[in-house]
Amino acid sequence: MKTSIHPDYRPVVFRDTSADFSFLTRSTRTSDKMVTWEDGAEYPVIDIEVSSASHPFYTGRATVLDTAGRVEKFRRRYGTTDAPHDA
Repeated sequence: MKTSIHPDYRPVVFRDTSADFSFLTRSTRTSDKMVTWEDGAEYPVIDIEVSSASHPFYTGRATVLDTAGRVEKFRRRYGTTDAPHDA
């Protein structure tokens, strides 16, 4: 691997602002804001809007679409007619 051409890969804290959830991982992203983590060290923090703690799919708050009703609505709107089609 060539030296000095790859971005710095270091520990970063990602903080979900909507769910008050944070996790420490490694990333090439940088930030000017710092946060003190549970181990007492300071890490750059990146604020995100959605994580597994706030996404409806992972929290169980997802709504199930009524696909049968959507199909029937499509058939009523664009369904076949009794008139023959010219070929």
